[in-house]
Amino acid sequence: MNNIKLFESKSIRSIWDETSHRWLFAVVDVIAALTESRNPQVYWRVLKKRLLTEGNESVTNCNALKMAAADGKQRVTDVADAEQLFRLIQSIPSPTAEPFKRWLAKVGYERLEEIENPELAATRMRELYKAKGYSDAWIEKRVRGIAIRDELTNEWKKRGVKEQREYSILTAEISRATFGMTPAEYKEFKSLDKPADNLRDHMNDLELIFTMLGEASTTEIARNKDAQGFVENRDAASQGGAVAGRARRDLEKKSGKRITSKENYKQLPEAVARKIVKKGN
Repeated sequence: MNNIKLFESKSIRSIWDETSHRWLFAVVDVIAALTESRNPQVYWRVLKKRLLTEGNESVTNCNALKMAAADGKQRVTDVADAEQLFRLIQSIPSPTAEPFKRWLAKVGYERLEEIENPELAATRMRELYKAKGYSDAWIEKRVRGIAIRDELTNEWKKRGVKEQREYSILTAEISRATFGMTPAEYKEFKSLDKPADNLRDHMNDLELIFTMLGEASTTEIARNKDAQGFVENRDAASQGGAVAGRARRDLEKKSGKRITSKENYKQLPEAVARKIVKKGN
C-alpha cells in the first residue's frame, strides 16, 4: 500500500495491481482533494448515482478493494485507475481539478514511457525497492521474477485463460505444488495479515528463486504441450509447480534447512536482515 502525496497536503491511497499492471486509486481520496468536502463518501455516492443515471461507464467499472482507513482499519472503498479518474474529474466542478489533471497526465506519461522503454520501468522499480530498504541482490531477483511472471500471464492470455479469478487459481496451483501452500496460506505463514501485503516482497532469495522456477516451468510446459483453456493450463500449472517442488525438497534434504521461512520485512528491511544473516554465518 502506498500513499501518493498530492499538492503536499493531501494523500491519495493507492495500490499496484500486479494482474493488470496499473495503479488503482481510492476515489473518495480524490474527491476529498478536489472538493474539500467534509464528507467525501456522501459526495461520491451522490455523484455516482448521477453518473450512473447518465450511463457513465467510468463509474460502473470502478472496483471495490480493502484499504487502510484513517482509523487504521481495512475498509472497502471504490478504486479507479488513472484513465477512469481522469473521466470522473470532468464531472467535478473544482478549481483544483486542473493541477490534478496534470498530475494524472504525468502518471499516464510515465506509464507510456515505460511501455516504450521497459528498461525505464525496471530502473524506476529498482529505485523504489532500494528506497524501501532492499539489497541489490534481492532486487535483481525480484525484477527477474516479475519478468518471468509477465511471460507466464501473457502465455495464459494467449491460451484462453480468463484474467483475475482463473489467474489466481492457477497461481495457487503452482504455489501449492512448489511450497505446499497457496499464496493465501503462505501469507498467513509469514504473518502478512493485510490484503495489500505483497507476498513476494517478503520472500527471501531462495523463496524468490523457487517461485521463478515454478512459474518458468509452467510456461515451458504450457507451450510444449500447447495447453488450451483453463483445465489444460491448470494441469500445466500443477506440473510446473511440481518441478520446483521436487527441486525444493531435494535442496532441503541436502542442506538440512527448510526453504520456506516465516521471516517477513514489515519491521526489518531486507538489506538489514541480509547483513544479520551474513554475520550469523
